[in-house]
Amino acid sequence: MHLTVLDAPTEWSRFTEGSIERRMLLALGDRLGVSLRPKPLMLPDNSRVEVEGIDAAGRVLVQLVSNQGGYKPAYRNKVMADMFKLLWLRDSVPTAERAVLLVTEVIVQALGGWVARAAADLGIEVYVFDGSTVVTPGGRT
Repeated sequence: MHLTVLDAPTEWSRFTEGSIERRMLLALGDRLGVSLRPKPLMLPDNSRVEVEGIDAAGRVLVQLVSNQGGYKPAYRNKVMADMFKLLWLRDSVPTAERAVLLVTEVIVQALGGWVARAAADLGIEVYVFDGSTVVTPGGRT
């Protein structure tokens, strides 16, 4: 299968300078040792999708859940939707090797119970952005 990376309006797309999304991608890139940027993709079946983070080789796919403030039950649905998107992208992008979900600290609540188990069983790596760095859930580095 052939994947086309479309030109984004800017290197950072809609993630403005200083935005939490940009800071999250930079911190995750530091942790993983790759440069990550948002990119629109055109899949072989002409499906267009934007991935919130991808490295230049197309091996690492990232979705962000960057909500802040108080926790809302709807955040769990966002986490599950992003996990589903990552699974689909990992199967659709021929170069993809890793699917990574990066969440803010408030979102960790959505990863309780079976959701965390499902992510682990499905091979989705989950990390938490603590405001400056990226850690594993539970605060372990």
